[in-house]
Amino acid sequence: MAIVIFDGVAYGMLLFLMAVGLSITMGLMNFVNLAHGSFAVVGGYAAAVVMNQLGLGYATALACAFVVAALVGAVLEFLLYRRLYRAHPLDQVLLSIGLVFVSIASLTYFFGPSMLPFHLPEALQGQVTIGGVGVGRYRLFLIGAGLLILVLLLGMLRTRYGAMVRAAVDNQRVAAGTGIHVQRLFLLTFALGCGLAGLGGALSLGMLGLEPYFPLKYMVYFLIVVCVGGAGTIVGPFVAALLVGIVDVAGKYYLPEAGAFLIYVFMIGMLLLRPNGIIPRKGLA
Repeated sequence: MAIVIFDGVAYGMLLFLMAVGLSITMGLMNFVNLAHGSFAVVGGYAAAVVMNQLGLGYATALACAFVVAALVGAVLEFLLYRRLYRAHPLDQVLLSIGLVFVSIASLTYFFGPSMLPFHLPEALQGQVTIGGVGVGRYRLFLIGAGLLILVLLLGMLRTRYGAMVRAAVDNQRVAAGTGIHVQRLFLLTFALGCGLAGLGGALSLGMLGLEPYFPLKYMVYFLIVVCVGGAGTIVGPFVAALLVGIVDVAGKYYLPEAGAFLIYVFMIGMLLLRPNGIIPRKGLA
């Protein structure tokens, strides 16, 4: 049971890293971005290329994944996304789902349709014993990375940038009237969310693997985490991601014939109990 919970928490941390950016952008920009998983896969492929073809280290690969995904997100926000901020949600869905299929086609063309080969560094291989239970070093690293990102994001909210983000979340018009450049803030925040997705995609290489269809395969999981946790918050998706990870891993371990069915049951139950999310938005927190 302890191993199941541990693996579920590690899986939940990956979902949190990839979904928290979607929560921030949906809460701030009110944009239905179904292409969020595409930025995760861009980061994952960037990390794999850095390690497999350039021969650089794992830490460098993670940094490159964040930067590349953030840059791609910033370019697309400037060229495409900002034109539809005030558009109908259906237009936003059509744009973002179109970007998903473009990313799938592009990655298939350049890297092929199969799973991307990837090998973890030796330091993250094997197990360590904690409390008499053997746990994987890689999964332990994922948990530590997720907690670190959570602390950094909560700390960021206490900075001047965080105060501007909270102001824009509460009321964009008033924020603009106080001198905040809302459009620039949107660009930076969107790039940050995409960078976090890219980092999560790079970290998921050793657990989930990576293929061109990754954005479609995990799109529903990201949406479940954001909807159950509460769009526009950080702690809400964190709690939701942990619950989703534990339920998914436990279901596959104890009820493998049910597949991912338990996740949808969990989602429906949580939305009936907490229709506004586990932690409803009160600013960005």
